[in-house]
Amino acid sequence: MADPIIGGIDCDIHPAVPSQAALLPYLDDHWREMVATRGIDEFNSILYPAASPLTCRADWRPAQGKPASTLELVRAQALDPFGSSIAIANCLYGIQLLFSEDMAAAFARAVNTWMAREWLDKEPRLRASIIVPTQNVEMAVDEIERWAGDQRFVQVLLLAMGDHPLGRRQYWPIYAAAERHGLAIGIHAGSNYHNPPTPIGWPSFYTEDYAGQANAFQSQLTSLICEGVFSKFPALKVVLLESGFTWLPAHLWRLTKFWRGLRIEIPWVDRAPMEIVRSNVRLSLRPVDGPPDRDGLLRVLDHMQSDELLLFSTDYPHWQFEGTEAMPAAIPADLARKIMIDNPLATYARLKVPQVAAE
Repeated sequence: MADPIIGGIDCDIHPAVPSQAALLPYLDDHWREMVATRGIDEFNSILYPAASPLTCRADWRPAQGKPASTLELVRAQALDPFGSSIAIANCLYGIQLLFSEDMAAAFARAVNTWMAREWLDKEPRLRASIIVPTQNVEMAVDEIERWAGDQRFVQVLLLAMGDHPLGRRQYWPIYAAAERHGLAIGIHAGSNYHNPPTPIGWPSFYTEDYAGQANAFQSQLTSLICEGVFSKFPALKVVLLESGFTWLPAHLWRLTKFWRGLRIEIPWVDRAPMEIVRSNVRLSLRPVDGPPDRDGLLRVLDHMQSDELLLFSTDYPHWQFEGTEAMPAAIPADLARKIMIDNPLATYARLKVPQVAAE
């Protein structure tokens, strides 16, 4: 059944910063001077090569400029064709690549301000994720606090690959701030490339990098569970974005097996990993990395043992499907409604409250 529900909530679209010049008005004088003095170039995508076909569908690629870099493009290509009532903007800008904590914090603030003024103020269907400088957790928390009063920001965005596993306690202040303000934690495919994107070293090809993202999500989910993040922050929702989902059942079966034998090591994990995932973790629909036949896909969904885990997403402008059939035809109408509307509303607490912009 293809897109049976009008008014769905698209949980993953990617408006692009058109150029670094677009952020200059939102940097203070010092950092504008640094950009000019040091000749700082563009912070390009943290995962997608600009000319890769996967980066943008051919019919969504503009003749000039970056894909998804104007509000007109996003309205015409992502919001209107899919009939979305809400779309969550996850801006993939290479702030996490930086080694300077201060510069990362300045650009994170600029991106968030640019998103609020140039996108959220002008399009009521849009919500957004807060970009944070994970190079310095204290600065990341400051950025969350800066935007927490703006209800249009519904999530804090992290990357699947970074310097440390995300369950480590050094990141817990981020989760405490998110839980306190009713913000989800979104973990998106991508890397700061300070370390190889595979556990066996640097690959030769982009294909290896992209396919390896699923391994990163498995490792991050394991880290969050085993380090006790969900025991410490029981109300926290974590959304795995552009992660695929067919790997989840087998990974949880394996993790649960070893948890049963080794849980004396991690006594704070007092529930089976599958139970924790059902209550606290969600995954975006696209890319659908399952079998193309109806029976095969439904079997995978059955193995997930819950109809509450998937959230509708188009992953615009990335090339994950043709036309406007973002919902796989194999998914029945009742499940499609849950994926498109009910599950996102249950995941993002701020979607159900009046939208208030920060002063």
